[in-house]
Amino acid sequence: MPEPLHVVCPHCDAANRLPAERLAHGAKCGRCQKALFTGAPVALDAARFDRHLAKSDLPLIVDFWAAWCGPCRAIAPIFARAAAELEPRARFIKVDVDANPQLQAHYGIRGIPALFCFAGGKVAAQQAGLSDPGLFRNWVEQFAPKGA
Repeated sequence: MPEPLHVVCPHCDAANRLPAERLAHGAKCGRCQKALFTGAPVALDAARFDRHLAKSDLPLIVDFWAAWCGPCRAIAPIFARAAAELEPRARFIKVDVDANPQLQAHYGIRGIPALFCFAGGKVAAQQAGLSDPGLFRNWVEQFAPKGA
């Protein structure tokens, strides 16, 4: 039997352990009892991002963006659609670089939108902007835990 996966709640940031086969079946947080997957990107600040990065076994697909950025606003619906289609195989996260400049500096982000895939707590892939909406599906398929 495969090891359970750690999934961080998008509401209260509690780490939950779930069998991979239960991810898509209305999994709820053990602490707050809210849905672990909402089909929408989760907006995180630096502290919450660090918790998700450290405690999640799922790949984190992260959009580093800013409200004033036209290209960021243009890819937002594509990112949201990917979250709706690809959760629970990955967690989709949005980080506002204006509100979290320390994350922007830490990951060396010079231009936005910047798209990152984190797996195992480390950067697994990154891309500036979005030229191919299939990018997210490829990242999820490549980095998602088996059975998820």
